[in-house]
Amino acid sequence: MRRHIAFDRLHNFRDLGGYPAAGGRTVRWGRLFRSDSLGKLHGRDRDRFLALGIRTVIDLRHPWEAERSGRVPHHPSLAYHNLSIEHRPYDQAALGPDVEPARYLADRYAEAAHDGVGELRRALEIVAGDTAPLVFHCHSGKDRTGLLAMLLLALLGVREDDIVADFALTGLATERLVAEWHADHPDLTLRWPAYGSAPAGIMRLFLAELTARYGSVRGYAAQRLGADDDLVAALRGQLLTP
Repeated sequence: MRRHIAFDRLHNFRDLGGYPAAGGRTVRWGRLFRSDSLGKLHGRDRDRFLALGIRTVIDLRHPWEAERSGRVPHHPSLAYHNLSIEHRPYDQAALGPDVEPARYLADRYAEAAHDGVGELRRALEIVAGDTAPLVFHCHSGKDRTGLLAMLLLALLGVREDDIVADFALTGLATERLVAEWHADHPDLTLRWPAYGSAPAGIMRLFLAELTARYGSVRGYAAQRLGADDDLVAALRGQLLTP
């Protein structure tokens, strides 16, 4: 099963369909996508993207990132939402080689999960109300995108092992993400060996600590995001097979 969809300049564009979910149903194929920065869509890539029938883009980056690196190219069929779930910026490329990725990134995910409650709630509402294919993305399609993917899949009833495995699939794009960083910053040195990688242990640690605090991901979503049974039912109605 190949989830990555090939583009010339996008490295981490994936379909979230096919995972077994609540009630013996599965996540619909071709309905929910995750990606790295859509500011890189040009030429043939733009045509390939539009052919997927996507009608909504959720950009999880800071507004200054979208301005610096570009947002998805304008098209009359696309609705665009900039929901920056991360309120405390940090630079992974500048981290030292002694920084352990699981502990460091699990802490950053916890910050986003608690700082970005308004934006995460809005993202759930947009997905639950959308009847057409939708994509959400950040810069590399790994951390902020991984957090929202985890939340959506968990509320759909996808098993934790599948959620963690989906997170780790960014590893298939790591080499290209690192090469892209070097091309974009020819005068700088990439100091952190874990840049662009997504070891499963990061998501395992984050989920374990979130569950210890709230009882479950759904408990977190209910207590912090106000995601009640009606919102969860709407998500499942939109994204799961009948």
